Amino acid sequence: QVQLVESGGGLVQAGGSLRLSCATSGIIFSLNALGWYRQAPGNQREFVATITSRGSTNYADSVKGRFTISRDNAKNTGYLQMNSLKHEDAAVYYCRADSDVYGVYYWGKGTMVTVSS
Repeated sequence: QVQLVESGGGLVQAGGSLRLSCATSGIIFSLNALGWYRQAPGNQREFVATITSRGSTNYADSVKGRFTISRDNAKNTGYLQMNSLKHEDAAVYYCRADSDVYGVYYWGKGTMVTVSS
């Protein structure tokens, strides 16, 4: 059974930092791309960052230079380091892993990030 479990969310002041983790099981993590997405209240889920199995990364323009996606294949875990957080970064953050079927993905249940003044 495939599981993706996010952690590390919480309340942080604007300008602060958080590190999200995505622990996976049931997949060959090292072979799968991993992505982070977020959804704020009233908004659609949006792309944040992705990292391929080979470590190539891609970021949404809104987080470039502030967020860093990484992975530890030995731990089957992905990370999202978020620095210089802004109010508009507040959302539920989800991780997503590719499956063996094109266009089919596994999702975690999300972790909430709240940014205060």
